[in-house]
Amino acid sequence: MISLHQAASLLTAARGLAGRLAQGAIRHTRKIPKTGRLLGSVSSVLLLSACAGGLPKGITPVQNFEVDRYLGTWYEIARLDHRFERGLTNVSAEYSLKDNGQIRVLNKGLDENGEWSEAEGRAKFARAKDEGYLKVSFFGPFFGTYAVFNLDEDYSQAYVAGDDRSYLWFLSRTPTVNEEQKQAFVDQAQALGFPVEELIFVEQGLGDRL
Repeated sequence: MISLHQAASLLTAARGLAGRLAQGAIRHTRKIPKTGRLLGSVSSVLLLSACAGGLPKGITPVQNFEVDRYLGTWYEIARLDHRFERGLTNVSAEYSLKDNGQIRVLNKGLDENGEWSEAEGRAKFARAKDEGYLKVSFFGPFFGTYAVFNLDEDYSQAYVAGDDRSYLWFLSRTPTVNEEQKQAFVDQAQALGFPVEELIFVEQGLGDRL
C-alpha cells in the first residue's frame, strides 16, 4: 500500500503530465484564417484535471438533462481563470451532435493581441444520458469533467464545474446578463465552496456578432 505522501506525489506528476498534454493539444489546433494563434477556452482547460476526474464533493449534476436543448452557442459570462484562458475575452463555446453520438465542442476567444483563438474537442456522457455530467477531451484519450450543476428551465443559463473547485463557469445563451443574475451565480457558487473572490467576469463586447 502506498503512503499518502506517495499518493500525493503521483497525483502531482499526473497533473503535470495532463498539463503538458494540454499544451500539445493547443499547439496542434488549427489556425483560423486571418486571426492568429490558438488557445483553448471553457472546456479545454478541463484537460488539466483529466488525471483526477470525477465530481467535486457536494456538486450534483442536473437530472432530466436534454442534450438536444443544450446544443448550440453559449457565451462565457464568468470563470475561475486558468492559464489556457488567461487574457481571453469574448469567449464562446458551440456544441453540436456528432454522427457517433458524441458532442463536438468548438471553443473560441479573443486574446490580448486581438487575435482569435479556437480549439476543437469532443464530449461524451460520463454516466446516464439524461444527466448533465459529461467528460470533455481535446487530446486523445484524456478527458476532463464537465458537470452542469445548475440549468435554467429554458436552457438559457448554466453553471458548470470541473473535477474540483478551481474550475467553474457561468454560461449564457446571451453575451450579457443582468446584475441580479450575476449575483445569483456568485451566491450559489459561494454556498458550494467555490473561491468566488477569484472569479473573472468576461468581457463580451462583440456579443452575438462573433
